[in-house]
Amino acid sequence: MAHTAMSGNGTTAGDDPLQTAVWRLRSRACWADAAALLLPDTPAAALQRASLLVERCLYTEQGWEEAEDALRTAEALAHSDDERGAAACERGYLAYAATLLAVRDRADEARAALGRAAALIPPGAAQRALLDFRRGLLAENLTRSPQAARAAYRRAHAGATAHSDPLLLSFTWRHLAGLALRDGELAEARHGFAESLRIREELGYLVGTAPALVSLADTETEPEASRLREEARRLFRLLGGVPTWLARQLTPLPPAAGATA
Repeated sequence: MAHTAMSGNGTTAGDDPLQTAVWRLRSRACWADAAALLLPDTPAAALQRASLLVERCLYTEQGWEEAEDALRTAEALAHSDDERGAAACERGYLAYAATLLAVRDRADEARAALGRAAALIPPGAAQRALLDFRRGLLAENLTRSPQAARAAYRRAHAGATAHSDPLLLSFTWRHLAGLALRDGELAEARHGFAESLRIREELGYLVGTAPALVSLADTETEPEASRLREEARRLFRLLGGVPTWLARQLTPLPPAAGATA
């Protein structure tokens, strides 16, 4: 299952104390606490608050109504094309998450919202890379079109590189690697997963580190694979079982018949 977060460098320009605090809480799976620091009285603050609460839905499978409320506030405050496009991108992402996690089928809404965002956000804009990435997610996980997904991920990767967005790069590396693994390109997959993990560790993005460890483990041999999965389990427990969907991948295999503990 493919998941991603909103964009963000993981560092803050000028060491803005508010943004530093928001990042630290977000990276430790404290989205509600991070959102509480933001007053939704400007388009940018309202959008960031909505993005945090949408991300929480994807990682915890909870908080849908609060995310909807925050998103409606962001949509109401948006006036420029860039602001409306960014809000539409979040709307599409929330609908995607609800569909992916089988809360409710909102695939048509996701496609329409991301299409609306594409009409508002010009090619080459910083926000376009995140939009391209999310369109890739739809192609991979809802439309089941890996070729379209790969093209979208590559556009997102190029955009994230051009606009110095390392967190988004960690996601494009990860999802391009996932497609490579599906195609049997083990070395390419291992490299992409390793790059994704490296970036997340450097940024201190704890909530995304356990999934990165599990993905890299899938390309390694023993004993390295078991070491990586055990480290992922430790982080998963540390963050209170978040992301929830990772539990299925971390559940140990049942012991063989006759085996002892």
